[in-house]
Amino acid sequence: MELPTIAAPGVGERADAVADAACHLYDTVAPWGTGAPGGWSRTAAEDAAEAIETTAHALASVDPGAEVVLAPVHAALADLRRRLGLVPADPLSGDGLPVTPRTVGNPRRTRWVRVLTAAPSPRQPPSRTTS
Repeated sequence: MELPTIAAPGVGERADAVADAACHLYDTVAPWGTGAPGGWSRTAAEDAAEAIETTAHALASVDPGAEVVLAPVHAALADLRRRLGLVPADPLSGDGLPVTPRTVGNPRRTRWVRVLTAAPSPRQPPSRTTS
């Protein structure tokens, strides 16, 4: 399959932003090395895994067989989540494909209900008080 040279509105810009963000993330964590304290947090690792998973879901629409080609990505991320003790993402079928594709426009919204804390999370917008 040969892809067109021009993407649908917004696709090219968002893909470019994802690539830039991934490069900045790598440049930020690379000095810490593997296993060094201070490089990753639980939330940061989950955010990065979700970014890869969501990008793989989006990229699966590029070609009818792309979902099968990307199945190892989902399987590897599921294994990484288990290894790091993170909440599982989409369940995988026997062939490594996600059982239920994402239907939420912004899948990160689903995580807000997973973690309950007494103090506001730094990821939540500050509460507004009226005076």
